Amino acid sequence: MSCSLTSNISFITSAIIASGLAVTLTACQQSPKYGYIEGETMGTSYHIRYEMPKDGDEQAILKSIDDRLASINHSMSTYQDDSLISTFNRQPANTPMQIDADFVTVLDNAKTIYQQSGGAFDPTVMPLIELWGFGKTMTIDRLQSPPNPEDIAAAKALIDFDAVILEHDQQQLTKTKDGVALDFSAIAKGYGVDVIAQVLYEQYHINNYMVEIGGEVATSGVNAQHKPWQIAIDAPVLDSSVDSRQTISIIRQPTSTNQLHLATSGNYRNSVIFDGKRYSHTIDPLTGNPIVGGAPSVSVVADSVMLADAWATALTAMPYSQALQLATSQNLAALFIVPKQASVTTHTIKDWQVVETPAMQALRSDSQGQ
Repeated sequence: MSCSLTSNISFITSAIIASGLAVTLTACQQSPKYGYIEGETMGTSYHIRYEMPKDGDEQAILKSIDDRLASINHSMSTYQDDSLISTFNRQPANTPMQIDADFVTVLDNAKTIYQQSGGAFDPTVMPLIELWGFGKTMTIDRLQSPPNPEDIAAAKALIDFDAVILEHDQQQLTKTKDGVALDFSAIAKGYGVDVIAQVLYEQYHINNYMVEIGGEVATSGVNAQHKPWQIAIDAPVLDSSVDSRQTISIIRQPTSTNQLHLATSGNYRNSVIFDGKRYSHTIDPLTGNPIVGGAPSVSVVADSVMLADAWATALTAMPYSQALQLATSQNLAALFIVPKQASVTTHTIKDWQVVETPAMQALRSDSQGQ
C-alpha cells in the first residue's frame, strides 16, 4: 500500500514567500518515517523534514537542534543585547574582545564575499539602511525628503568592514574606528542551515533531510517518496501572497552531489515606489543609495548555504547587468528573475524572464531526468 501528497508546503510558506522562494516536496505516512520540526530562530522561523533514524529519539534531535541554534544566536543575533555581536557593536575602538568559533567562521566567509564582490556585500552597512528609512519600519517619508550628501557621507564613514580586525590565534575581534557595527543577517541564516544539517548528519547519521531557515534551504538525499528534493522559485509578482504565488522555475537537487545548498534574495516584497521608480530596501554600500534597477529576485546555489546566502544578497545590492557579469566571472550558479521589458508593469508571471549563469545551467542539467 502506498500514499502520496504533493503540495506547496504550507508549513513553510510564511518564511519562504518572504524571500520569493517556495519548497515543493512529497510526504507519505508509510515507511520510511519522516519527522518534522519547526520553531523560531534568528528573528524568523525554521522548518525541518528528515528521515527518522532507526530507534531515533525525536525529542533528543529537537534538543540538539535548539541547543545549537541557541549557541549561534548567542554569538550573532542582533536581537539579543547580550550576544557577542551586540557586545562588539557597543565596544569602543581598539578594545579587543573574545569571540567564538561560529563567529570566526561567519566573519571569515563574510570577508571573502566582501572582497570577491568588490564591497557589494558588507555587514557594516546598517547605518545607511537606517538613514534611508529601510530599517525595522519601512517608510517612503525619507524618499520624499532624501538624506543630503552630508548625511550620506556621515553614514558611509561608519561603513568600513576593513576596520574590523580578527586575530585568529586568540579569536579576538577589534575595530579600528568608533561606531562601526556588524550585522550578519544576510549570512547567519544560511550558516544556521548548514549547522543544523551538520547536526542531523554527524550526530544522528541522517542522510535524507530538508532544512530551511527564513527561506534559505539545504537538502540531502531523498524525500519521503524516495525522490530528490526540489525547490520551486516564485515569480516576483507584486502584491502576491501565499495563495496567489506563481512558480516560474524549479531547481532540483543535482545527481552528482545528492545535495543542494540554496538561497534566494528578493527586493520586490520590501520596496517602495516614489516618483515612478521602485526603490529596493537593499542599499549599495559603495554609493550609499538604494538600488534602482537591481534584479528583483536572485537565487544562488553554492558549496554551503552560508555562501549562497551572502552571494544572493551581494548580487541584489548592485544593478542587474553588473550582478550578472560578476556572477558569471565568479563562476556562481545564479538564477536571476528580471522583467522582460523595463517599462512593463510586472503584475503577472508573463512579465518575467529567467536568466541563468553558465554554472547554473550546468547544475540544472546535472539534475535533469529526476
